[in-house]
Amino acid sequence: MTDLMELFRHWHGGRSQVQIAAALGIDRKTIRKYLAPAIAAGITPGAERFDESVWRELISGWFPEVADPAVRAVTRPAIAVHHDWIKEQLGESVTVATIAQRLRDDHGVGASESSVRRYVTTAFAEQFAEGKVTVPRGAVPPGDEAQVDYGKLGMWHDPVTDRRVAVWAFAMILACSRMLFVQPVLRMDQSSWCASHVAAFEYFGGAPSRIVCDNLKTGVDRPDLYDPQINRAYAEFAAFYDVLIDPARARKPKDKPRIERPMPYIRDSFFRGRTFTSLPQMQAAAVVWCTQVYGQHAHRGIDGMAPVDLFTQIEQQALKPLPPRPFEHVVYHVGKVAPDCHVKAGKALYSVPWRLIGQRVTIRTSGDIVQIFDGDEVAATHVLHLSGRSTNFEHYPPHKVAYTLQTVSWCRHQADEIGPAAVAVVTELSEVNALHRLRAIQGIVGLRKSYPDDRINAACQRARQVGDVQYRTIKGILAAGTENEGAPAPAAAVVPALLRGPQAFDTASGQ
Repeated sequence: MTDLMELFRHWHGGRSQVQIAAALGIDRKTIRKYLAPAIAAGITPGAERFDESVWRELISGWFPEVADPAVRAVTRPAIAVHHDWIKEQLGESVTVATIAQRLRDDHGVGASESSVRRYVTTAFAEQFAEGKVTVPRGAVPPGDEAQVDYGKLGMWHDPVTDRRVAVWAFAMILACSRMLFVQPVLRMDQSSWCASHVAAFEYFGGAPSRIVCDNLKTGVDRPDLYDPQINRAYAEFAAFYDVLIDPARARKPKDKPRIERPMPYIRDSFFRGRTFTSLPQMQAAAVVWCTQVYGQHAHRGIDGMAPVDLFTQIEQQALKPLPPRPFEHVVYHVGKVAPDCHVKAGKALYSVPWRLIGQRVTIRTSGDIVQIFDGDEVAATHVLHLSGRSTNFEHYPPHKVAYTLQTVSWCRHQADEIGPAAVAVVTELSEVNALHRLRAIQGIVGLRKSYPDDRINAACQRARQVGDVQYRTIKGILAAGTENEGAPAPAAAVVPALLRGPQAFDTASGQ
């Protein structure tokens, strides 16, 4: 009533709706709504002295719910008729705006959304109040829990790429001592996620028993209150450090409030207004800031103690010791095997057994080794490639790769078995460009399937004589049977004479 009296006082004084909106901070649509009954009644601004008692009576008649808030629900009997239905809709998490729309469209209730909202707030006050109740968690035992989050720091000019890039802060806080670790990153992928966890554990000198994180895909594949599915790389990391991953509920920041609150402070105190020359320098500065700035300020959540002091006195020795060797970062991909028996991981292609064509497989990259899994079994292992193909011909059907495996060395060995002319032909073709002429060489030695070695060797010799050393020429010579044309005829066999000498004939004539 007080607000409406002020609105009508301004209007009665001759001020425009724009001036009233600027003076009272009320939207002009709202001003028009409340001035409409006065204008419809023919009341003229400034016609007579503003009498508060008269205007209060007028306003109570136009807007009875304003005069007595306690009876607002009574002034909406049409809404109250549907009390049980409204309660059922609220129980199914239907919004008040939708309830107002359904009352209007389905039940013919001519009440505004504001009226429905006022009725719901009054009639179901206890239900609304219960939903806002927050129960304090209490103290967390030392070494029991760490909370993790990502937060955007801002834009930064990267001197290396000469571009403005977005910088994100990976932050992990120990719930007991409030000791904080911050690492600025440019990417939020699997590798960066696990690497930041490893850096945090090394900073703390140990690992907590449990990590509460968001439901990012880098950590959680499928959010669920009771049975969340952890990302395979993150699960492998957790098993390595013997840490339980306990994702927060979706859109429930109160599940990890101790990391949500410091994010604006990290952005303002550490990042804004500072200049960094490189990402490593920024990350080193963040570690110094965590220890010397955030770690030293008195924290009201721990009775005014500094996080560094409480961490050193209580929590540091309660953390789990780190394994003797560092965690080797793992990256998982899921890909579909193409008809060429290769699957893509990153920018490289890796072969897998041909029986998996068309199926989805899991690719695990760790260090310089790439493993491809068919379910839980390793189907193939490769050395890591940044790009290109890594092919194991054993993954193809034997009859499909027989031709591919006929290398230049293999062809030369076959030519040795055919004869010297075939060796000369293969050598001559190889000298030009062995890979470019490989098909011709394979075709020549492949003639052994149809012709004997001596004929092939003769055809090679004939092709060299005519100066046309090609596969087509040699094959044509064999097909025509002219491999021996132009070759010198073999010498006639000489039968030695039986010369007995004159004495032999004399002896015969004497007989």
